[in-house]
Amino acid sequence: MFKKLNAVTLALALLASTAQAQTLVATSNIVINAVDRSVNFTSDVTSRISGMKLVLDARDEAASFVASAGEIRGARLEAAFDSLRSEFAEARQASDQSLAETILAL
Repeated sequence: MFKKLNAVTLALALLASTAQAQTLVATSNIVINAVDRSVNFTSDVTSRISGMKLVLDARDEAASFVASAGEIRGARLEAAFDSLRSEFAEARQASDQSLAETILAL
């Protein structure tokens, strides 16, 4: 009985560590993709974006948007999308997901 309990405990510990590793990999992939698909803004444009208070204020909502695959949309994030699209021609063609990832990469 004691050996079965130890085996179950060990199996659960292995499953938990595997799940944590997969979560770390998924999070790393999101960050890498956010940087990689940053809508190909030049460094000049990126510095202009990072100076936009409206966009910076939407970072938490952008994180929720990306984590929920677009299910969670906040008012600040929508305002940031509108602002980016009106300010930058490159942003008009970008998806909401790409813009949210760009906001996170700032």
